[in-house]
Amino acid sequence: MTTPASAERLPVLLPPGPRAGDAAARFGGRFAAPITYAVFGLLNILVFGLHAHGDATLSFTPEFAKVSVPNLTLAAAATCYVCGVVSIALAVVRLLDVLGTIHLGRVWRRVIVGVVLFLFIIALLAWADGGQTIPFNIVNLLSGTLSDSIPIMLGALTGVICSTSGVINIAIEGQLLLGAFCAAIATSATGSLWLGLLCGALAGSLVGILLALFAIAYRVDQIVLGVVLNTLVLGLTGYLYNALLTGTYSNTLNNPNTFNQLKIPLLGDIPIIGPVLFDGTVFLYITYIVLAGVQIGLTRTRWGLRTRAVGEHPVAADTVGIRVLAYRYRNVIIAGLIAGIGGAYFTIGSVGSFGPDMTSGEGYIALAAMIFGRYTPFGAIGAALLFGFTTQLQSVLSSINVPIQSNLLLLAPYVVTIVVVAGLVGKVRGPRAEGVPFIKS
Repeated sequence: MTTPASAERLPVLLPPGPRAGDAAARFGGRFAAPITYAVFGLLNILVFGLHAHGDATLSFTPEFAKVSVPNLTLAAAATCYVCGVVSIALAVVRLLDVLGTIHLGRVWRRVIVGVVLFLFIIALLAWADGGQTIPFNIVNLLSGTLSDSIPIMLGALTGVICSTSGVINIAIEGQLLLGAFCAAIATSATGSLWLGLLCGALAGSLVGILLALFAIAYRVDQIVLGVVLNTLVLGLTGYLYNALLTGTYSNTLNNPNTFNQLKIPLLGDIPIIGPVLFDGTVFLYITYIVLAGVQIGLTRTRWGLRTRAVGEHPVAADTVGIRVLAYRYRNVIIAGLIAGIGGAYFTIGSVGSFGPDMTSGEGYIALAAMIFGRYTPFGAIGAALLFGFTTQLQSVLSSINVPIQSNLLLLAPYVVTIVVVAGLVGKVRGPRAEGVPFIKS
């Protein structure tokens, strides 16, 4: 029996063997956590401990507080050494877990991550405040962290809703920026802060409509589309700023009022946590409401069940009668409202005026927070607080004249973003249909 010539020319397909790059990636992925913890421990000892002097005093009482808490005084160098030794010990524990000698559950691994970061922060504060005459106020640091994190938290929740629905939202930066711009103009022109907040929310929703239209209806690549929308909003707001908000109209269109601090009675007087959690602007309380609504909505309601079905398996959802495209449209537009509120915070919640590119990449940081938080509302909020903490910390360290150049301190939030997403997140799986256009058969 002869074999046809065409069959003889067919190549023999063998399964691909392991590649050196894949092995190196697996090795790096397995040992990234213990190596990172050890590096933090060495920094605590060799950088902070060896250069710390005197005592560090930590204050837990803000100005004009009704209840005072005693200050905590620590030996700066000894504190840094202890934090370093404990971090290295935790690195060894995590290494034994990687090697299979012991077994740590997911909860304990996350606890170790939190402890190592906490020890690094304590060592940093001990080094920075060592020998200073003015105590380092922890309450002011935490309340500033929560305030700085508001747009990142709202942006991250926007990303959670969109990704859970199956749409990648890279345009969070543009939604924040346009929300800030429209809120400033509306508040300046009408004098109404609430109308400015509404216009900011609608501006974010407008970008959401464009995202939904091109991503869902025309099936444009969602990552490229998000970058294009960000560039469009950046150019548009920059042009309108130069045309409308400078010169003659700067006082009439770019001079909005800002929301005052709103302290909740009794709760705001609780030592330490009261001034942090219950003494802020209306944006802080809106963030609480949005977080509770998204968490409960995605986990306990029919809307949440259908949204997750649309993002995980849209074909199966369509089979049982769920309107996949309608859910995606609706969720992307609603999420845009949330991002627009976060953008309004920049102008009528803190600064009191609009400036070109004033969001400074916080939309991209919100996207990283969503990934670091594993596409969950509380996880995204926790990651956003971490990034907000680095922003506030660099501001405080600049004010007490630590021996680090201000330009390097300004890099801190972005360096933390890269380190966390690249080195500490591990393997994170988003919704299966995220970024995949749905074509109804």
